[in-house]
Amino acid sequence: MDLGLYVGTIGTSVWFSYDLGETWNRPYSESGLYLECRVWSLATNPAEPAKIYAGTDEGIYRWNDATSKWTHLPSPMDETPVWALAQSPHDPNLLLAGTQPAALFRSRDAGRTWSRVRVELAQHCIFVQRPRVTQILFDPQNPKLVWMGIEIDGVYRSEDAGGTWTKCSSGLISEDIHGLAVLGNGERTLFTTTNKGLHVSNDDGGNWKQIPLDSPWQYTRAIEPTPDRRGVLYLTNGNGPPGSTGKLLRSIDRGRTWGDAKLPGELNSTPWCIATHAADPRILFVCTNFGHLFRSTDGGETWQKLKREFGEVRALMLAPLRA
Repeated sequence: MDLGLYVGTIGTSVWFSYDLGETWNRPYSESGLYLECRVWSLATNPAEPAKIYAGTDEGIYRWNDATSKWTHLPSPMDETPVWALAQSPHDPNLLLAGTQPAALFRSRDAGRTWSRVRVELAQHCIFVQRPRVTQILFDPQNPKLVWMGIEIDGVYRSEDAGGTWTKCSSGLISEDIHGLAVLGNGERTLFTTTNKGLHVSNDDGGNWKQIPLDSPWQYTRAIEPTPDRRGVLYLTNGNGPPGSTGKLLRSIDRGRTWGDAKLPGELNSTPWCIATHAADPRILFVCTNFGHLFRSTDGGETWQKLKREFGEVRALMLAPLRA
């Protein structure tokens, strides 16, 4: 199955590649999305993979590959940066969106209508001024279980598919949450990344423990398991936001130990996003915050830096080109 690669940027909209990063296209404003908008998040609908959702500074848009058009989905978020966007793998009509200032919204009709979820999230922070939702993660096996990370307000858990939420940050050495990942295939293991390191939970976020990294820096951003359920994970690690250098780390033992995945060349900033897809687990992409893009076609054993470089990147996604 052919895969499309999508890059959400700060100030140059969404870029598309249909040949694994060799060539690129950016639909012009007449497609329905402002050519120079800021794009914070991307999501796809498993039932209709050619439809891509984008969280922007102007609310949520949906791309239709058949018509080559972006459609604005009116919502209470229309004038709010949508930092996090997730679509349930169990229900193609269920979407959750998180914003800055930190708030959560829910759609149960594929984005046609939205309602604000009643959850008390921090509204002020000395570091980022206005806290924001950085990631929403649906459990791949339990359709009712969802997690949400807030920068800066810790981790929250829902056990009713996003209707109600409980804060679950016990044991975190920092509530500056950047990313979330879950490993199943037996005992469920939950991970979260922070400005002060990687944390793991074996009770769905009830308690956390830091995993020290053999790295000059403990700052971590994205964490992503490979979709083949072999217990392999990738983790972006660098010297801060946006940083000036960093590493991609790899674990082959369900996150207990980590080694350098050896991205080639000199990085221009902290590695930021990871993209993979179950349609072809051998293909992985990683980008730095300031737009270096790397590709592996052998499951992460070797990496190639692509010629194309972007400005600031905040979202990276692989999706099948056809259902």
